[in-house]
Parts: sequence; structure tokens; C-alpha cells
Amino acid sequence: MTQEIVTQTEETEIDVMVADASHETYVDIILDTIEAAARVRGTGIAKRSHAYVAQKMKEGKAIIALSGDEFAGFTYIESWGNKQYVATSGLIVVEKFRGAGLARRIKEASFALARLRWPRAKLFSLTSGAAVMKMNTELGYVPVTFSDLTDDEAFWRGCEGCINHDVLQRTGRRYCICTAMLYDPQTTRNTKKHTE
Repeated sequence: MTQEIVTQTEETEIDVMVADASHETYVDIILDTIEAAARVRGTGIAKRSHAYVAQKMKEGKAIIALSGDEFAGFTYIESWGNKQYVATSGLIVVEKFRGAGLARRIKEASFALARLRWPRAKLFSLTSGAAVMKMNTELGYVPVTFSDLTDDEAFWRGCEGCINHDVLQRTGRRYCICTAMLYDPQTTRNTKKHTE
């Protein structure tokens, strides 16, 4: 599947597309950008390895934004719980490209990709950012408790690299700093909103 969305930011054209193996050269800058943004916000982030992110690209489970050859933004998706749940994670936009709607374009592209690959799955997102919460809400996500998310232990192990993991552990995985949001394609509201 090739999906491309072109958006204009001032004089810069930015391409938003499904990443593939050819984009592996951007993995280290993606990881550095995600980590730096989390430090600035003072929030946690589930740390991922170079190999993990590169594999998402090779599998066509990532969205990348490029301004020419310059990295501008990224996110990835992953299925959990026997493909009953899909998480959208790691949404990041390089600071100089912020404020022009690029995060929304990336989020919409990842949402479309997840819905295409797993049309019956529940999509979820864990975030501590108000902007991502707003985008999720506009796509039909609703805030839920952590117990409404996947019980796949492999997903929850990904939180171990977050600075707030102790909160998750202390509360028996019921609460954390992040807000859990869920898009359920089986609900009337969501199905109606995205099938018109």
C-alpha cells in the first residue's frame, strides 16, 4: 500500500507516506527526536530500539513525513491481543515543522492505515499530550480506563522504559500519567462518523 499526503508549510512541501525499508536511515533521528521531546515536556515515553522501529518500517506499519530528504515527523502502529487491538504510538514532529498541521496529517494517515490493515480492531492510544488527545477525539476516540485496553503482556512490557512506569506498577496497571483513548469501530457513533 502506498499512501501519500502532501501538505504545504510556508514555502516547504512535506510528504507524508507509509514508511518502508528505505527509510531506516531516519530511525536514529526519530528515536532521538522522540526522547528529546519527552524530556522537554517532562513526560514519559516508552523507549523503542533501532531494530524495533526499523521493523515497523519494513512491515509497512509506520508513517513518516519528509521535507525533501529532511526528517519532519513520524508515528507507528502495532497490533496486540491477536489483532483485536491496534496501538498508534510514537507520534512526533520535529520542532521547526510544528504549528502547521503536520501532526494531524500524520495522525490521520496512521489512523487510515490502521483501519485499512485491521478494520475490526479497536484502536487505542496512550498519551499525555493535549494536542494528541484533541486529534484522537476528532477521529472518534474516547477516554477509557486502562482495563479497556489490551491485556497483551507484550504491549505492557513496552511501558517499562517510561520514566513513569512505577506509577503504572503501583496502581496495578489501572492508572498512569497517560490518558488512555479508544476508537471502537463497533460503536454506532464511530461507525457512522467514519463511513459517511
